[in-house]
Amino acid sequence: MNGKLTAALAAGAVAVATLAAGPALAQQGTNAITGFGQGGRAPEKKPQYVPGAKAQEKMFPLGATWTAVSLNGKPFSGNDRPTFIIDSQYRARGYGGCNTFTATAFPLREQNLAVGPLALTKKSCDKALAAAEQSFFIALRTSGAWDLVGSQLVIRTQNGELKFERAL
Repeated sequence: MNGKLTAALAAGAVAVATLAAGPALAQQGTNAITGFGQGGRAPEKKPQYVPGAKAQEKMFPLGATWTAVSLNGKPFSGNDRPTFIIDSQYRARGYGGCNTFTATAFPLREQNLAVGPLALTKKSCDKALAAAEQSFFIALRTSGAWDLVGSQLVIRTQNGELKFERAL
């Protein structure tokens, strides 16, 4: 009889606990009894603000020598193609096709490029070569934006674009 009494008391205790917990469980919307004060629910996650992704800016290739390919779609020909390099001290130097030059040049934010006044040698050149060289110098001096497109460096100017390929 002792065993039956113990079983009946245990069943009664479970029934009382279930009845007492019933309204709390119904309010929580769960069928589990947890007893941890939060009803076993995970805290609600609020949506996190994620700013719009910006296109990653490219790094200007300092220390690379570039040979001019074309200016406004017109190709440079012959062995006297213009070249330039910007070193880690932001000094630009190169060859215009007849004369050599040096200047300060700064790659800026948002892929812009600022080139300072050019210091040139004063060799005497053939008129056609001198005209092509002058156009190259004006385009380089008035450069605005730059971009790496495939293996080419493209410098956009007020008057068009100047394309270079990396020299070996």
